[in-house]
Amino acid sequence: MSVSDTGAQALFPLRRAAEERQDPALVDTLRVDETTLALAVAGDLVSISGSAEDPRLRLVAAAGLTASEWAFLGRTVDGRGVLAAVTEAVAEPFARLREIGGLLPEAESDAATTAVALGVWLREQGYCPFCGTRTELRQAGWARHCPHCGREHFPRTDPAIIVAVHDADDPDRLLLGSNAAWPAGRYSCFAGFAEAGESLEDAVAREVAEEAGVELVGVRYRGSQAWPYPRSLMLGFHAAARIADAARPDGDEIVEVRWFTREEIGDALEGRGEVVLPGSASISWRLIRDWYEERA
Repeated sequence: MSVSDTGAQALFPLRRAAEERQDPALVDTLRVDETTLALAVAGDLVSISGSAEDPRLRLVAAAGLTASEWAFLGRTVDGRGVLAAVTEAVAEPFARLREIGGLLPEAESDAATTAVALGVWLREQGYCPFCGTRTELRQAGWARHCPHCGREHFPRTDPAIIVAVHDADDPDRLLLGSNAAWPAGRYSCFAGFAEAGESLEDAVAREVAEEAGVELVGVRYRGSQAWPYPRSLMLGFHAAARIADAARPDGDEIVEVRWFTREEIGDALEGRGEVVLPGSASISWRLIRDWYEERA
């Protein structure tokens, strides 16, 4: 049994109901409850209804569903339990989160992101990193316990900064970079992980200096986004380059940096021209859109 598009939308936003995770029988109880729903995930694939151009999450009855791992995602608006069903392959139709996340309603995108992040952790972190013992699931899929050394392990979230940089002297120009791993013509904001002992503001300054060679002024926080590739929390900023002519690629990770006009960015956002921007599911796209609409 699947939930129709209209019915699925009426179920969100999910309430995480974290207090219920302490019940060791929660997942087993919900799996046999005929009212419980499940979202199937495999890597970053999520089960959807509709098409990849107009998707909605496809929730199915959990009873009778087969999965390698399970986790409690929360409860629907009307109180039904929702589980993440971690499998090797989801039933069609399905789509990759990074491709459809920006097309889903925000509450559905949040649920899908949580399910993908948990699913990857459950599949890849089955053994204690300290002693190598197979761990036991706890807290309804949100923790692992090592029966040998007694350590508790939880899904990691690594902080990473991402910043849209405009010209301090000409705010109608935006600086973007092209990564060595990307096809020609693709550009995005500058990003990187915060290092140990480093503040977010210092990480912003360091990453942009390393990747684009410019000194920043006017750094401002915009917002954050959970990004399970592999387990990041992206913290978005706007900033200005103090000396625009200093911009240059590091030649290693970033092979090209380029100043874009507002008109060029507008064309790229609408899919016109040869410049390819990040997908609408990413905070990078929102930072660029902010600047283009002068909301920065």
